[in-house]
Amino acid sequence: MPIEFTHVPGKVHPAGTISTVPFFYDFAETATKLSLIEDVGFRRIVVDDQAGLLTNMDLAAQVLDRTSSLEVILAHWAGVIEPTVAARQLASIGARSGGRLSLRMLSEPLNDYDAETRPVGHAVVWQRIDEYLVLLKRLWSNDRPFDHEGTFYSIKGGYVPRKGPHGAGLTIRMGGQSGTALKVAGRHADVFELAPGSIDEVRRLMERARGAAAEHGRAGKLRFALPVGIHQGVPASGHKAVDVSGPPAQAALSLLAYAGLGIDEFMIAGVDTPREIATVGRETLALLRNSLVRREADAFQPGAYAPRHAQGTHSAI
Repeated sequence: MPIEFTHVPGKVHPAGTISTVPFFYDFAETATKLSLIEDVGFRRIVVDDQAGLLTNMDLAAQVLDRTSSLEVILAHWAGVIEPTVAARQLASIGARSGGRLSLRMLSEPLNDYDAETRPVGHAVVWQRIDEYLVLLKRLWSNDRPFDHEGTFYSIKGGYVPRKGPHGAGLTIRMGGQSGTALKVAGRHADVFELAPGSIDEVRRLMERARGAAAEHGRAGKLRFALPVGIHQGVPASGHKAVDVSGPPAQAALSLLAYAGLGIDEFMIAGVDTPREIATVGRETLALLRNSLVRREADAFQPGAYAPRHAQGTHSAI
C-alpha cells in the first residue's frame, strides 16, 4: 500500500500581522487552502479546533461540503455529549460525507469548560473512553432499541435510525503509550497514531500496539500514522511530531527510514500557508512518494526473495 499524507492544521499569521489565528478562523480563506491541500496530494485533514467538540462537528461538515475527496479526521472525546446524541450526529455527518469521516478519540478535551466532571485517574479516563466507544459502535449497528447501564453511561431505548454509510465500521483513530491506553486502543483503534521518537522508539511502540491489538484478534487490522513537523529551520510549534527540516530532498530522505517501519500514514504539521502547502505537497511529499514506489519496485525484482538476498533487502533504508 502506498503511504498516505494527512494535513494537520495549526495557526497561521494573517498578512501584515504578527498575531496567530486558527486555521479555520476565516472559512472563505480556508476553502481556498482546502482546495490546494486536496490538489497537491493530501488524503486527509484533521479538524481539531480549540473552540471545542461541537465546533469541530460543524467545521467537519463544512470541510466535507467544500471538498470532493478529502477525508476528515474529526477530533472527539468522551464526556461532552451523551453517546446516543453523538452517534446520531456523527452518523449524519458521515452520511453527508459519503463515508469520508473518521473519528480521532482523544483522552481529554482542550478546555475544562468543554467537558463534564472529569473522571479522576488515568485508568478511569480510559475506562470511560472504552465504554463510550462500545456504545457508539452498538448504536451504529443495532437494528432495535436497547438499554444499557454501565459505569459511566445509562441508556434507555438507545437507537440511531439513520446509520452512517459505514455503520459500526467508521474508522477509529487512537494513540497513547501507557499500558491502559494501549489496551483500549488495541480493542477499538483502526489507526494507531504514534508518539514521535527515534526509529527504535517508534518501532517498539508499534510492537506494543500490535501486541495489544492481538489480544482482541486485531493485530493484522491495525494501521499506523506518525506525526511529522516539516519546517524550514524553525520547528513547527504546538505539535508533538518528528521534526524534519531542510530542502525537499533532505526532508523526504529523513522520512524514508520511518516509512520502512511499515507506517501507513504521515500526519504533516507546520504547513499552513498556501505557499507552504504547495511547496511541501508538490516537492517533499512527491519525492517521498516516488522514492517509496522505486523502493517497492526494487524489492519485487526477480530474485528479490532468494534467501541469500532477503536480509539485505529488508534492512535497506
